[in-house]
Amino acid sequence: MNKTREPEKAVLVGIITFGQKDAEVEDYLKELAFLTETAGGNPVKIFIQRVETPNPATFVGAGKLREIRDYVKDNEINLVIFDDELSPSQIRNIEKTLECKTLDRTNLILDIFAKRAKTSYAKTQVELAQYQYLLPRLTRMWTHLERQQGGIGSRGPGESEIETDRRIIRTKISRLKEQLKKIDRQMAIQRKNRGNIVRVALVGYTNVGKSTIMNLLSKSDVFAEDKLFATLDTTVRKVVFNNLPFLLTDTVGFIRKLPHNLIESFKSTLDEVREADVLAHVVDISHPRFEEQIKIVDKTLHDIKAHDKRTILIFNKIDKYSYVQKDDDDLTPKTEENISLEELQRTWMARDNTVNVFISAKQNKNIEQLKNILYEEVNNKIIR
Repeated sequence: MNKTREPEKAVLVGIITFGQKDAEVEDYLKELAFLTETAGGNPVKIFIQRVETPNPATFVGAGKLREIRDYVKDNEINLVIFDDELSPSQIRNIEKTLECKTLDRTNLILDIFAKRAKTSYAKTQVELAQYQYLLPRLTRMWTHLERQQGGIGSRGPGESEIETDRRIIRTKISRLKEQLKKIDRQMAIQRKNRGNIVRVALVGYTNVGKSTIMNLLSKSDVFAEDKLFATLDTTVRKVVFNNLPFLLTDTVGFIRKLPHNLIESFKSTLDEVREADVLAHVVDISHPRFEEQIKIVDKTLHDIKAHDKRTILIFNKIDKYSYVQKDDDDLTPKTEENISLEELQRTWMARDNTVNVFISAKQNKNIEQLKNILYEEVNNKIIR
């Protein structure tokens, strides 16, 4: 009889550096908690420390690390996750003090990708990124596995392989790169064989509803879930509006501090974005920091050299949007928390060269308006 594994109890750690707002860091740690839950963990405590710069030896100060150690021991915690990438020496020093498994944000995201990867192509991409992350950490990274017995951070490359020398790991990386090059060439040929049909790529922060929109527009059954990185494999569907055909692509979601190795590994997925004629940038309007998420996606598009494309903004989840109405005698400036959806729409629609639409994919609101905008954009590309 199979026993269901209990979620690992996790402690989350973040820092507030000079110039950062408390609310900003709290939101980042909420995202880290969501990532932890997506990986199968149970975040039970958050530690935050205000520092000018991270401690080069232990990331947080010695006093804060002792405080975390005491909580870990008293509450039988077996996992501590830091909201930044840690150096090999930092992880070694932290684990020596805490005497429990320690992950950084990059390792956690890689673990989720390993969990979510379904096709052999996605698995190969994630495995390559994992080995590239592990290579500089081989001297100490997996000593805790003897007492760890699986769990978050252990998916992917096996213990016996990682405990061999660096030469074997480098050979493995080279083989995976060659494997991905072959698949990339095959996918490039597939893209060319699609002919001159206009391509529209759905892009956006993770968990903004891209796959749900894909299902609505293409009447397909793409996996959609209220979890981070529900979609890893690129899905392409032919869509026809009023006898006008185009290709619609659903792509992997972006996220703050997306590991560089993952961007490199998911080259073919990102090529779908680079070679698209129109980008449909989906935004979760209900998220309190949606404007920052827009900037993160824009920066990622710039990094992969896809920032100069015709882009429409799709503000999704208007059904979840809420705000606190100000009193008439309140003269303080308005913030994102007390701007109505109607005011927000007017603000964005007044911006130059910004085609946008406000929808609820879940409740099928304003979908016809979205279809009309996509029709016009695709038609304009054909006319040109």
